[in-house]
Amino acid sequence: MITAVIFIIVISILIFVHEFGHFLFAKRAGMRVEEFGFGFPPRLFGIKKGGTVYSINLIPFGGFVKILGEGGERADDPESFAAKPIRSRLAVVVAGVTMNFLLAAVLLMFGNFLGLRIGLIDGLFAADKVSDKKIQIIQIAQNSPAQKADLRLLDEITGFKKDGAAGPFSSVKEVQDFVSASAGGRAVLLLKRGGQILEKEIEPRANPPEGEGALGISLAMTGVVSYPWYESVWRGIYDAVILTLNTALGYWSLIKNLLFNGKLMADVSGPLGIASLTGQAARIGFNYLLQFVAMISVNLAVLNLIPFPALDGGRALFLILEKIKGTALNRKIENMANAIGFTLLIALMIYVTIKDIIRFL
Repeated sequence: MITAVIFIIVISILIFVHEFGHFLFAKRAGMRVEEFGFGFPPRLFGIKKGGTVYSINLIPFGGFVKILGEGGERADDPESFAAKPIRSRLAVVVAGVTMNFLLAAVLLMFGNFLGLRIGLIDGLFAADKVSDKKIQIIQIAQNSPAQKADLRLLDEITGFKKDGAAGPFSSVKEVQDFVSASAGGRAVLLLKRGGQILEKEIEPRANPPEGEGALGISLAMTGVVSYPWYESVWRGIYDAVILTLNTALGYWSLIKNLLFNGKLMADVSGPLGIASLTGQAARIGFNYLLQFVAMISVNLAVLNLIPFPALDGGRALFLILEKIKGTALNRKIENMANAIGFTLLIALMIYVTIKDIIRFL
């Protein structure tokens, strides 16, 4: 229940910020915003002010901005979206993406000040700059011994039990050596998950699939690093830029794999998977939650910037084509492309949600 509430709050904030970007730039461009809705209809109640209805709607997963002339109509009305120059319309379209990036940067500024948990590289940070070191799981392969033993992302591996002996781990290499020595047998790993201390019996594989390892996990030594407020500002912006570039590369790999191999990467998560990770991040700590929300915000920005119909990037592409062509595009074709794009996105969402359900069963 707590996980669901946190997830709804996080998603609501992210979408509100995104839609507020569209709203703000539309107002600045002199467009008439007919409705700024929080959540999706049916409407619970609304207040009309300055020609705009500010509404609260029943379904909390989302929000919307309804601008006069978005579909190309009312081009003769000076307050219509369709009547404005392309540069103004393009600014409105990409404003949501911009706001999501700025939100991520602000969250990471606070995170750098309070202390962010990051992967440690030998020699990169002085010992007195790092606190609370942990050996954590950062990736789990599908159908691996780790997944079957219910190991989870961000679990901290603290030690082991085997053949009556027990002891702690102090490095990633010690974990790897222990697992290699236990291949083909049974061992018990000691974990920390939030405030819980867990023992997980696991069977490391003697002949694992290529690239997976005996347990099917990737590990990293992590630690908390914080900075003065004046340094946190530029580091937050820098981290947001790097996160955006890495996310864009990740989406490119996903799209390339889907187009050329006809397969969706196994670790793609839908709403259920994101909700689970959000709850897990919140249980581990507020700083984790800040990082995770920043990551989702950047993902939302990059995803929306993809030039695919029904996404902001698709709408921006149509505007660029209109600029090149010199006249408005055929609205029927544009609307049909957006409808098809929306249908495909819904189908993809259903697919990854089903995968999430199967994964959690």
